[in-house]
Amino acid sequence: MDTLTTQLNSMKKEIDGMMARLGIAEKAERAQALEAEAAAADFWSNPEAAQKTMQEIARLKGQVDHWRGVAQRINDALELSQLDDSTLQAELDAEAKELATIIEKMQIETLFSGPYDNEDAILAIHAGAGGVDSQDWAQMLERMYLRWAEENKYKIDVLERSEGEEAGLKSMMMSIRGPFAYGYLQSEQGVHRLVRLSPFDAAHRRHTSFAKVELWPDIQGEIDIEINMERDLRIDTYRSSGAGGQNVQKNETAVRIMHLPTGIVVTCQNERSQAQNRERALQILKARIFEMERKKQEAELAAMKGENVSAEWGNQIRSYVLHPYQMVKDHRTEYETGNTSAVLDGRLTEFMEAYLRRKITLTPA
Repeated sequence: MDTLTTQLNSMKKEIDGMMARLGIAEKAERAQALEAEAAAADFWSNPEAAQKTMQEIARLKGQVDHWRGVAQRINDALELSQLDDSTLQAELDAEAKELATIIEKMQIETLFSGPYDNEDAILAIHAGAGGVDSQDWAQMLERMYLRWAEENKYKIDVLERSEGEEAGLKSMMMSIRGPFAYGYLQSEQGVHRLVRLSPFDAAHRRHTSFAKVELWPDIQGEIDIEINMERDLRIDTYRSSGAGGQNVQKNETAVRIMHLPTGIVVTCQNERSQAQNRERALQILKARIFEMERKKQEAELAAMKGENVSAEWGNQIRSYVLHPYQMVKDHRTEYETGNTSAVLDGRLTEFMEAYLRRKITLTPA
């Protein structure tokens, strides 16, 4: 029992430290303050603001309850271990083993240091130069991220999808909703490179294909960006369609918005009506402008510090080699694996965690 007690004491110390770093006590106080506001008689006089507050309460309470629940399990196990009852040994050993696995997973949450890491995410994939091979690669990436999201219990909505003429897709955009969706997926921004024997080459030669992944935090109503609807936007409507041109709608419900000052184009065809697609496209446009300005400010700050800043969207961040050998390698972290099929089936968490750990080590204290 002494060894078990020592192990549980170590867990208690570790989780207390992580809760302090994440400010769990402060988040609990914030949730209580918001609940007091929600009890006011005129709280729902502004439904949009009230809904936003209720969502924040739910998010804060979920995080607080999660961390405090694990801390309480450790305390309960520690109290039982101190009884020195041999009949409890097997049960406590099993509980300690399960708690160790939970804490290892929770350690990752302490790596999320960005202000939007706990937000939902909008992920877009664009086929690069290379014709049908690159379009097929873009579809392989789409499947990879869908599998990752499904495996990790995230909710997915495909917002826009443009099929390739022969195979694959030209571009697609999806929203991924759930805890720390943006925090995990930030490792995926950039150019992804595939090397393989092309199934579209009659001579079966080796081809290199590229696709670009973009990502934005889906913070919707929290973004305060002024857009002149008449001067800054060009809005077009068209008929949306399903995969392979199926289920073509008779009405022009899909919406394409171009932000003329920046050249940013957003399309949305997933919602049922043109008005809903227009509203969602505007939300995404604001998120993209917001992210662009945020990265611009970060680049300017880094330049003043004398750091080397490159155009992030043009970087080759990861290579997937299927021939002449099997290897997926992230060029930023040097993390690699020979199990290419598992990665393409959505096993990305190891790559994401390696990126998060590297990001923390590069962040100035």
